Amino acid sequence: MKTTPESLMREALAEAHKGLGLTAPNPAVGALVVKNGEIIGRGYHHRAGKPHAEPLALRDAGEAAKGATLVVTLEPCSTHGKTPPCTEAIQQAGIRKVIIGCTDPNPAHAGRGLDILRSAGIEVESGVLEDECRDLIRAFAHRQLTGLPYVTLKLACTLDGRIADAKGRSKWISGPESRDRVQALRREADAILVGTETVRRDNPSLMPRPRRGHAPLRIIPDRQGRLSLKSQVFTDAHAARTLCLLGRDVSPTRLKKLEDLGVSTLQVSTRGDHLQWKTILKQLGQRGIQHILCEGGGQLASALLKADLVQELHWVLSPTLLGQDARPAIGPGWSLDSAPAFRIVSREEFGNDLWLQLRVAAASRL
Repeated sequence: MKTTPESLMREALAEAHKGLGLTAPNPAVGALVVKNGEIIGRGYHHRAGKPHAEPLALRDAGEAAKGATLVVTLEPCSTHGKTPPCTEAIQQAGIRKVIIGCTDPNPAHAGRGLDILRSAGIEVESGVLEDECRDLIRAFAHRQLTGLPYVTLKLACTLDGRIADAKGRSKWISGPESRDRVQALRREADAILVGTETVRRDNPSLMPRPRRGHAPLRIIPDRQGRLSLKSQVFTDAHAARTLCLLGRDVSPTRLKKLEDLGVSTLQVSTRGDHLQWKTILKQLGQRGIQHILCEGGGQLASALLKADLVQELHWVLSPTLLGQDARPAIGPGWSLDSAPAFRIVSREEFGNDLWLQLRVAAASRL
């Protein structure tokens, strides 16, 4: 089989994708050990605190790793953390060459691992499928550089931009194929965020189906502490994976009831009737959360967009119309010259729906 650095990096990326949604606050990374054109070892980072992709691939290859090539999607770490630096494991295994997708996004570490490997006499080739490798870790990079989680907003709406009819009914605007795609998005995120009204109206679980080992944190804003304590997110088998955001004036009794259910709580800053989302996201970033999938509704989506906190948008268009009395996807908006702009990354059809993936257009955003 003919192998090229690019074809091998695609294999390494496939390994890395197995860890998406599981590794926070670390990035998803995949690695291969290659010798005489054959892959003899594979590894990916499973969870924070567990071995990184490189030592797993080296362990899989065993003694045959000596004189082989290591292919890895991200620059090997060079500092001691919960695990030893991967640069040491690479040297100890006798690797001859390392092929790297992208360098560490943290400016304090970028290139350091490459310098260590080169100083040890190991050949280094960097930048193979760099765009794809950087895209894989965009949430990790965003948190590293800003301290804030990467926010993906998903909204399903009609052609005229409505997310529910005049009576508030939204099941189902999108078709079953799109709803299946949402489950995949949930498995890629560290946390799922929905608005208070969504919990009250739909009583969702928010856990991906099937879970496949994923249990994202469910973030539920309830400023006044009025949601029913019988809601699924508070009472199901994953109650410990729920974080309730509460205003500072919520009673100690309410806090105690939530904690007795196993639910985590965070009392957050408010301004009038509104949560201060940038402050909240900073606190969530400090907790190691790097990728939040927000599934609406309209008020929450508007708040995040107005605060300039959305990096990615998944806009699902159903070929239906509901008219002006139905509920809009986004509330009061912007003037044309100040409206947030996005660029289309991909467009796909799922059943009868058109699914647009977009990212912020500004060059300064990740």
